[in-house]
Amino acid sequence: MADTIHVDIVSAEEQIFSGEAQMVYAPAVMGEVGIAPRHTPLISPLKPGEVRLDMGGGKEEFFFISGGILEVQPHVVTVLSDTAIRADDLNEAAALEAKKRAEAALEDQKSGLDVAKARAEIAAAAAQIAAIKKWRR
Repeated sequence: MADTIHVDIVSAEEQIFSGEAQMVYAPAVMGEVGIAPRHTPLISPLKPGEVRLDMGGGKEEFFFISGGILEVQPHVVTVLSDTAIRADDLNEAAALEAKKRAEAALEDQKSGLDVAKARAEIAAAAAQIAAIKKWRR
């Protein structure tokens, strides 16, 4: 049996995934990283995007995260994110609406919304929409 690494994907609300994978791919701020069993310990900030788990045998699982922190130990990978959603649970209409709201708030400076927060919301919504389109192919 091939080596595996334990993976925990946790959002602010709940644990989304806990199980074994052969490889983990995550959107680190410096670029996508691939984590194999016995990887060197690492802590990295994550940007919004896709976390992909190679389960072996050609099976993969996909998750969308809004950003967060990746912690890697030789036999455990932990993804901590404010928002983590299984690919099957993503809603394109809701993501498009969230992007529109953030763009409108950014244009209307009277709304009192923090510009950095609005830009972060736009980036997260755009990443979610891109992930949905990618998974549909």
